[in-house]
Amino acid sequence: MSAGKDFWEDQDKARQILQKKTQLSDKLEGWQSLEQRIVEMESLWEIAAEEKDQPVLDDIARELDALDSDVRNEELKMMLASEQDVMDAIVSIHAGAGGTEAQDWVEMLLRMYLRWAEKNNFKTSIIDYLPGDEAGIKSVTFTLEGEYAYGYAKAEIGIHRLVRISPFDAGGRRHTSFASVFVYPEVDDEIKIDIRDEDLRIDTFRAGGKGGQHVNKTDSAVRITHLPTGIVVQCQNERSQHKNKSMAMKYLKSRLYERELQQKNEKLDEENKQKKDIAWGSQIRSYVLHPYKLVKDHRTNLETGNTQRVLDGDIDDFIQAYLMNAGPDRS
Repeated sequence: MSAGKDFWEDQDKARQILQKKTQLSDKLEGWQSLEQRIVEMESLWEIAAEEKDQPVLDDIARELDALDSDVRNEELKMMLASEQDVMDAIVSIHAGAGGTEAQDWVEMLLRMYLRWAEKNNFKTSIIDYLPGDEAGIKSVTFTLEGEYAYGYAKAEIGIHRLVRISPFDAGGRRHTSFASVFVYPEVDDEIKIDIRDEDLRIDTFRAGGKGGQHVNKTDSAVRITHLPTGIVVQCQNERSQHKNKSMAMKYLKSRLYERELQQKNEKLDEENKQKKDIAWGSQIRSYVLHPYKLVKDHRTNLETGNTQRVLDGDIDDFIQAYLMNAGPDRS
């Protein structure tokens, strides 16, 4: 097909077709490789069982565990079938009511996601950081780059609830805090988003928070307001105002792209409802550190008592359970 003389007349369409072909080929090769491993293990097991070779049988058992994990990962990728799932992502975390306690919770969530990203070989970069008044973070936004970054990260959209004895309460009382997590697909140059210059208000300001002395001495940070929709984005991670503006525009395009996708859908899916209903009782997951230890996802009822492992970034089980439950048509 790509050899046809008219194939490259529409280069954008041609690139999309080739990209889709590559994705399908990779999926097919993945399943063929798994099938080959199964056949080889069946043959090896028959020989080892006949000869009662226990060390080989033990090796096969370990390989079966690894194979089971690989099969589940391939099944999960089948659930990530939308055009957006393969894209990079932009993740934003905001403190709810509760002052310092909620802001500290945002910092804990940021640590959790950065560790999760590192374990899964995703590349991250913080593009906006608003520190708390006394401790923690009021809001933070970071990019997530890697295969199916948006597809996996979208499982975290919603309200996250923390229950613990507050380290900021001299009376040692138990506090409940909330933070909201938003995830947007990061659009590339091939996706055209119409943004008129007259629809933008661009402000520059001195960056705050982490970044060293330089960011506090120059008006390098950029805030862009899209007047027709009221969407506001900002970026302050770079010393160059030009680079900050470029990243802020990419963030704005991602927000507008997702908004356009929502408008095309006749019904809002559960993720979008969660984004709009940031209130008590709307949490997707609870993290209880006192009086007992439990992390529970309220969408799948999956739970674990190993709260420290979860806060250290081990959240794959929660993500997989949600995506497998959501099905392939979810985006």
